[in-house]
Amino acid sequence: MSDFNQTLEVGDFKNGFINTVIEIPMGSNLKIEWDRKRAAFMLDRVEPAIFPKPVNYGFIPQTIDEDGDELDTLVLCDYAIPTGVWLKAKIIGVLNFVDDGDNDYKIICVPADNRDNNDLIQDFNDLDQRWKQKVEFHFNHYKDLKKFNSTEVKGWEDEKAAIKIISECQKRFLAK
Repeated sequence: MSDFNQTLEVGDFKNGFINTVIEIPMGSNLKIEWDRKRAAFMLDRVEPAIFPKPVNYGFIPQTIDEDGDELDTLVLCDYAIPTGVWLKAKIIGVLNFVDDGDNDYKIICVPADNRDNNDLIQDFNDLDQRWKQKVEFHFNHYKDLKKFNSTEVKGWEDEKAAIKIISECQKRFLAK
């Protein structure tokens, strides 16, 4: 298996598009993570049944976030996207999130070619308030049953802020 971080580029993020690789399909309780040293997906843990992922969860190749991992993505789609699938996605915004004291941003995006519901979400202002509340609740509480873990959603920002974060994370990757 090839290493996504070496063969798949970030994408045309300056013009609002990224490549993202899915780690956890929407609705899954399996915490699957990309292991860049082994170039393989790994089951990190099984989460409690009350905390399935409310959205497809992935990462942007050739980026390193402040927590030392690839920059995370939350891919809005009406369907669960399987682990290991990569797609071109349109950047919508960013969820500012802190996990155990480290910034752990989540880039919000939608499939660039979604012929089923592509016109429903075109920019940050199209994000449903109830959807944001559900995502905030999930990320504020999904580690509650673990000892010594703290998470906190710090808010939401638009595509412009997301592009700035992606740029910083790409520079961090290139510096390593």
